[in-house]
Amino acid sequence: MNKRSLPAPVIRRLPRYFRYLEQLKSEGVERISSGKLAELMSSTASQVRQDFSCFGKLGQQGYGYNVAKLAAEFGDILGVNEKRSIILIGAGHLGRAIATNFDFSHYGFYLSAAFDVKPELFETYIVDGVAIHDIAHLESYIELYKPQAAVLTLTQTAAQECAERLVACGVKYLWNFANIELKLQGPDIVVEDVRFSDSILVMSYYMVER
Repeated sequence: MNKRSLPAPVIRRLPRYFRYLEQLKSEGVERISSGKLAELMSSTASQVRQDFSCFGKLGQQGYGYNVAKLAAEFGDILGVNEKRSIILIGAGHLGRAIATNFDFSHYGFYLSAAFDVKPELFETYIVDGVAIHDIAHLESYIELYKPQAAVLTLTQTAAQECAERLVACGVKYLWNFANIELKLQGPDIVVEDVRFSDSILVMSYYMVER
């Protein structure tokens, strides 16, 4: 299966399927039908079956899906069993919150280093075993340790330049928390944006009286 050939909406739904299946597995559920899974996810059985058809035969008529097996299958597809190096750029409040509270290992990554511009942070630790380095040494660190991805928790003004430096060094997978749309050129670059402002504004839309 060529992952890049999957429709983007299916890729977007995969983590949600995985999350629900993991929860069902933890509750001791052994089998589930497409209809029941769709009901839990506020979707439709036909949508679930159509999405799952992208991955070959995963269940059988009248039996449904083996929850543990399907969770493992989607976990493999999503790479949660990998051990890939990711670095964090920006060791401020947001960067520290992510480093401290997000379990990278549960999703196939390990945080190997952090970078910042403040000299007082250099060679301190953002979490146990993860040192904060001078951003001036970013290129030399990447050349030596070959991280595969980066988390950006920077200001808008710094994010674009830093992203370009990362891509120039071969880091093409960026988890972007900076409130800016990065403009990057090159093959196979993947930028996953996390926009707190967009999320709260959607909520705000529903709160406005009309």
